[in-house]
Amino acid sequence: MKWVFWASTAVIAYTYVGYAGWLWLRRRWRCQLVKSAPYEPVVSIAMVVRNEAHVLERKLRNLLKLDYPAEQYEIVVVSDGSTDATNEILSQYASNQQVRVVLNLESRGKASGLNDAIEVARGEVIVFTDARQIIESKAVRLLAENFADPEVGCVSGELMLGDPDAGEAAKGLGLYWVIEKKIRELESACGSVVGATGALYAVRRRLLVPVPPETILDDVYLPMQVVRQGARVIFEPRARAWDKPDLGPGREFARKVRTLSGNYQLVQLAPWLLSRDNPIRFQFVSHKLMRLMVPFALVLAFLTSALLSGSVYTVALVAQLAFYGLSLLAVARLKGPVARAADAAFTFVVLNTAAIVAFANFITGRRAVWGR
Repeated sequence: MKWVFWASTAVIAYTYVGYAGWLWLRRRWRCQLVKSAPYEPVVSIAMVVRNEAHVLERKLRNLLKLDYPAEQYEIVVVSDGSTDATNEILSQYASNQQVRVVLNLESRGKASGLNDAIEVARGEVIVFTDARQIIESKAVRLLAENFADPEVGCVSGELMLGDPDAGEAAKGLGLYWVIEKKIRELESACGSVVGATGALYAVRRRLLVPVPPETILDDVYLPMQVVRQGARVIFEPRARAWDKPDLGPGREFARKVRTLSGNYQLVQLAPWLLSRDNPIRFQFVSHKLMRLMVPFALVLAFLTSALLSGSVYTVALVAQLAFYGLSLLAVARLKGPVARAADAAFTFVVLNTAAIVAFANFITGRRAVWGR
């Protein structure tokens, strides 16, 4: 039973500390710089929307005011069977020469919408974005500069959780994103990032492949296909999109379950990810799949520390009880360091609970459906 405790502890430690440490050492040993330069290819900004009337016009105005030559970019919007005022808003913009609209009367899912957008897009580089987030004015220009390096095939922007004026949130999911983005920076410096930020990423058109129907994580599937073809996927932290730090407990939990369910689906859709055909197989397993194992490692570590005798296991049990107890304090309206620690602990618990739900969805065959 002791080996179960220590193996579980090792899985948790490696996932959250060991992998980042390995990337840090590798960057110091073998850093791969990007040869970025001023570069203005023809860009198509692709967006699939479904019932996004409440944010769509704001997003279109945002995209039409980007700091990029107007004659060098177009906006392609695919409506995926919208039933609200989305299609009416798009019809108002259809006369704009920069905006191309595809109205699908039936909802076929985001993946099919992306394929439609790619098919009609004219750009050498296609930038993918979502309706909810606001993109900073120079974001597309900064993404494009990285394509001056012929080895770069995909560039991920940075998602900022917070307000552009007040700054990024530093608690809860905001803290999670800070850690996640640091890992992406390290992966980028070492070669390629495992996936991209769905709110803002760009891909060379010639490296794009059709997205299988029902694909949940296009922002991982497409970048990994780029890596498979021998090009790099890099992270550009200066190209930023802003989103709300908290969409409500229910929506945030559902979003995380969907994302983690997408990791299971990826292995089914693209089994080559676990083969030698994947140049960054080690990073993919460490970054994506190990996180799916952590909830089970947490349960085993707790149970074995409760059953084993010895001071080490007693201390481990007390520490776990204290951590989970701390997470419960997040529901109280506390302030100061204790509140921040409680919020971080609560986020950790919620994310791993979402991973368990995602596993249950996987083994029962329940699909995570894309919505607005």
